[in-house]
Amino acid sequence: MTQFFKDSIAVTPEIIKSKATGTVVFKFSADQKGTIQKLVIYYADDAILAPPLIEALKKSNHHWVVPDNEKTHDFILSFAVSFNPPAATTPSPQKGVYNFYLKKKPILSTNQVPLDNVTLLPAVLVKYSID
Repeated sequence: MTQFFKDSIAVTPEIIKSKATGTVVFKFSADQKGTIQKLVIYYADDAILAPPLIEALKKSNHHWVVPDNEKTHDFILSFAVSFNPPAATTPSPQKGVYNFYLKKKPILSTNQVPLDNVTLLPAVLVKYSID
């Protein structure tokens, strides 16, 4: 599935322009056919990071394996988004990262979220070029 996400995630121009980096953690439920039923963002370093990841998750319908004798199963999946550093150190990327840090709008869960039986999936690393 890691390769599936690397192939399916389209980093938006807004993310590239702002040099956004960070983590997004989702909890989702899949039914017996592997179709995503519910999706919750547990945490995101910034709201602009979530939309392309949600779109990739939508493309993953029917890929999730639900254990026998369960009607639905919950999964936790985290994404780490960052850019490939440019060949030469220049003030431009540094300034962009600093500006992103100052303006970021995190998404936080303010209440507890019941987990029941859940499978923690390996983190997906998303890298993009700023050149």
